[in-house]
Amino acid sequence: MSTDKKLVSLTVPRLDPYFYIDKELRVILERMETLSKKHPINILVSGKQGCGKSSLVSQFGAVYNRPTAHFQIGILSEPGQLFGEQTLKNGETSYRPYLFPEALQTPGCVIHLEEINRPENPKALNMLYSILAEDREIWMDELGLIKVADNVVFFATMNEGEEYIGTEMLDPALRDRFYTVLMDYIPPEVEAEVMAQKAGITREQALEIVEIINKLRGHSQFPIDVSTRTSLMIAELVALGTTIRDAIVYSLQTTKEHLESILLTLHLENSNVESKASEYILFNRDIE
Repeated sequence: MSTDKKLVSLTVPRLDPYFYIDKELRVILERMETLSKKHPINILVSGKQGCGKSSLVSQFGAVYNRPTAHFQIGILSEPGQLFGEQTLKNGETSYRPYLFPEALQTPGCVIHLEEINRPENPKALNMLYSILAEDREIWMDELGLIKVADNVVFFATMNEGEEYIGTEMLDPALRDRFYTVLMDYIPPEVEAEVMAQKAGITREQALEIVEIINKLRGHSQFPIDVSTRTSLMIAELVALGTTIRDAIVYSLQTTKEHLESILLTLHLENSNVESKASEYILFNRDIE
């Protein structure tokens, strides 16, 4: 059996000029970057759907000029599936490696294990244990000994909670290999700034959208989990001339009747949207 050699170009992500994170998290990520120069590290990012977990990984790669590769754990059903597959060509069996082994052996690579708690079969994660442990190596008959290169950073992201269908509790032995970062929605005034800059709407429009969205998130009877991703979708429709009401109706994943009843309730409420106490700053190449 032969092994096909197919080189894939790993690239550095594009920097997002309007990506905000908590100031404390910015400091921690800088320290993680420093620590990774001593040995590869693992960072688990947990939080609500659409709050920017995957974007954080890409921004980390962009800020520190690191090649970055994203891998969907949700499609895995058996161990070794990340590494490659057996193929048959002209009557000869060969092994075709995927991008994952190359990423492991690329110095300074950011490796994103996306939705790590959503594999089709939890046993599919078994081959990650030794890679994420102190040994940082694994033997495969098809590829030989694979050692994790210097300065590699592993990010795993996950939505955690009973409301996320198809997710599994992360094995404590696997979770123990990670530093943990918790993410939440960005504060209203920051979210409005991001909308205005990225979608090209006015700040007044952005503030109005954010006020409604945060009331939907915190509604006492029928709360709706509106992601930052969805709020940007709403802003983009508004930028094209759609009314804020219609943009919300067509962007949220709920029935129109249900949403209409909530919007009517919100119209009768006068509660203010409170800002969080945390300070948020741009995550870019400058350290404040």
